[in-house]
Amino acid sequence: MQSAEPPSGAAPVGDLPARALDTTAEQPWPVRLLSAKIADYVNKMAPVWVEGQLVQVNAHNASASAYLTLRDTDVDMSLNVTMLKRLLLAAGTAIEEGSHVVVRAKPSFWTKRGTLSLRATDIRAIGLGELLARIEHLKRILAAEGLFDTERKRPLPFLPTRVGLICGRDAKAKHDVLVNASARWPQVQFEVREVAVQGPSSVGEVSRAIAQLDANPEVDVIVVARGGGSVEDLLPFSNETMVRAAAACRTPLVAAIGHETDCPLLDLVADYRASTPTDAARRIVPDMATELTRITQTRARMAGALRQRLALESDRLTALRSRPVLAQPLVLVTSRADHVHQWRTRSRVAFAARLDRAGGEVSNLRTALRTLSPDATLRRGYAVLRHQEGTVVRDPAEVAVGEDLRALVAGGELSVSVRGTGATRENRT
Repeated sequence: MQSAEPPSGAAPVGDLPARALDTTAEQPWPVRLLSAKIADYVNKMAPVWVEGQLVQVNAHNASASAYLTLRDTDVDMSLNVTMLKRLLLAAGTAIEEGSHVVVRAKPSFWTKRGTLSLRATDIRAIGLGELLARIEHLKRILAAEGLFDTERKRPLPFLPTRVGLICGRDAKAKHDVLVNASARWPQVQFEVREVAVQGPSSVGEVSRAIAQLDANPEVDVIVVARGGGSVEDLLPFSNETMVRAAAACRTPLVAAIGHETDCPLLDLVADYRASTPTDAARRIVPDMATELTRITQTRARMAGALRQRLALESDRLTALRSRPVLAQPLVLVTSRADHVHQWRTRSRVAFAARLDRAGGEVSNLRTALRTLSPDATLRRGYAVLRHQEGTVVRDPAEVAVGEDLRALVAGGELSVSVRGTGATRENRT
């Protein structure tokens, strides 16, 4: 470790605050003191095992040390690692750029440049079997979260206007998708993102490309294409960061990794898994020739169905027109008119008969009325005597001699005076 003693001519450290909390704008720490304190703190750390991916291995130099760069597999972050060449060679030929390794190292801080590095004493490659076991464990976790459920799969658009394509730089997969899709539907447009689809930077670049295309409202579907590769080459497509970026994508996503034997986790979370980039091109856009043929066939079926329907309706119309009610539409009216005439005749006869019977009844009643009428009795010579107040006299005892009465005869009314009274014939006897 380098000394933290201040150089000659510098201000004495004892005149400065001892703690960081005690520093002020008037009494700050110089850079050399801060670097020395950071170095002291880092130097107290114990050795630690660190996992990452080697993105650079420089062992061809004149010194006894090899210089490595260890990168995090999920985020864009790396650390410099220094290791004796003999220890690196003792680890075996599996240690090379792109290898997933675990390193036992002690952190150290270089005060002159203010950089943190690791001094490694042991390095071990993570075997393919262990990596696949980790992927299988991650697969179970993501499946439990529901990221692979069928209900999450979004249907691909029938005719996308613009397709987002994520592929390698000048890769054959790009050519396969563009050529086959354009051959099927020449009007399709592409938004291409050429990224690293292999190596330590592939996870970050592919994830960022997915997010960028998903944020573009003109992109209707996204295709992640790669033309296959070894299991080690396809490990980034099972990385949790990339898988979660694909799961968060709101635009329908097609995974065209092009590897049938092993299934990267990106294939499981994608809305559609294409076996090859060519298969992806066939899936994202329809074939114009096929669609035109289908349209022609559909139009022919529609025309045939229309002709058949017209013929059927024409036959029905002919059958209706041949019915008597339509051939001679007045027959129904004429038959009903005859019935109406018959009922009118019957009604008149019945009404006349009823009038004749009623006339006879009226004549009989008139004769009876005349026979029983008081006027007929008066005409036979009878008279009706009444007192002056109008009451009828029925007994001689009801009147007095000299009383004036009124006599009603057939021709009118007479005033009479009573001169005497006598008993009736029955009373005399």
